[in-house]
Amino acid sequence: MTASSAVEFLIWLLIAASIIALIAIRLRIPYTVALVLGGLALGSLHLPILQSIYQSDRPDWLTPDVILILFLPVLLFQGSLNINLRQLLENLSPILILATGGVVVATLVTGYLVFWFVGVPLMMAFLFGAIISATDPIAVLSIAKEMAVSKRLAMLLEGESLFNDGTAVVLFQILLAAVLTGNFSLASGSGNFIVSVLGGATIGLALGYIASKITARIDDPQIEITLTMIVAYSSYLVAHHFNVSGVIATVMAGLIVGNLGTKGMSSRTRVALSSFWEYAAFVINSILFLLVGLEVRVADLVRDWRAVALTIGAVLIGRVLSVYGLSSMINLISRKIDFRSQHVLVWGGLHGALSLALALSLGTNLVGRDRILTITFGVVAFSMIVQGLTIKSLIRALGISTVAEDESDRITAQ
Repeated sequence: MTASSAVEFLIWLLIAASIIALIAIRLRIPYTVALVLGGLALGSLHLPILQSIYQSDRPDWLTPDVILILFLPVLLFQGSLNINLRQLLENLSPILILATGGVVVATLVTGYLVFWFVGVPLMMAFLFGAIISATDPIAVLSIAKEMAVSKRLAMLLEGESLFNDGTAVVLFQILLAAVLTGNFSLASGSGNFIVSVLGGATIGLALGYIASKITARIDDPQIEITLTMIVAYSSYLVAHHFNVSGVIATVMAGLIVGNLGTKGMSSRTRVALSSFWEYAAFVINSILFLLVGLEVRVADLVRDWRAVALTIGAVLIGRVLSVYGLSSMINLISRKIDFRSQHVLVWGGLHGALSLALALSLGTNLVGRDRILTITFGVVAFSMIVQGLTIKSLIRALGISTVAEDESDRITAQ
């Protein structure tokens, strides 16, 4: 792969994304869903004009390092940047319960059902449960922006998707170590989880606070936007260096900058900041979901359709039990989540690139890796296409749609 071929590959992806965006607007379907469908179509048709996309030496950007270090910080930071801290704190209890206990419940239920239905070894099945049980922030945030639901339901969807990745990644690491070594320690795993979450939150809070104080003394949109880009990546990388949760660090940094840092910015800077991060998220989403569509192995899914179908059922059962079961507990200690909102939380829990990144990070010599990859691709494809295409219809059928508020319009008006 040369620099020119990488640039050519990127240009073709952006051209395809732009065309797909126009088609998505015309057909009124979620943009991310259209991207996955477009990627599947491009991967199946093999158009002669797009040979650079199909070449074997094309840039390999759908790897764990690229997704987790290059793509994910931008999308996490942009998502948390627009979250109202007051609304988040009002719903913190249900969000934390769903983002921690929900992932654990879904992992155990999904893992056991995959072991029982598909025949995957038990510890590998639990490992798959950790891979697939977290709702993907990239998919959920992009869909949530297009859904006209109440602010509280949108906050529950966005908050859970932003925070449950830390739980899923740490749980994945614990279970992977158990698979590789044959030893599983609940006490050690719980300690690692607490240290990872608290360490990541501390780093994110500190860097976000420092960046907010610096931007308050500057009135130059270009410099302030650059500083937010620095804090988005540095919070993830510093946390990664200290072996704590980079996801939590980036989310916390975005929350602080979005709620504290923007107060010291001029209206001109705030509009520029919002526009920049929306465009950055658009570009990253476009590249990422096209690559997901291109990488989904349709032939493998067709060949192993029975296992894929059973796995999709297991994942949905795990999501149902975690949301409905924990909502009953949440309703005892916090403001109630009504049944209609619970239905949306279940069906709106999409799985995407993060699950693929964790599955692809498994060593090539790990027994059962190919089976895990196939069923992960199947669940992600079903989640993005079927659930992504029907979530709006579900909301309309439940009668809970409201008028959506555009964040950039609100900032511009202010």
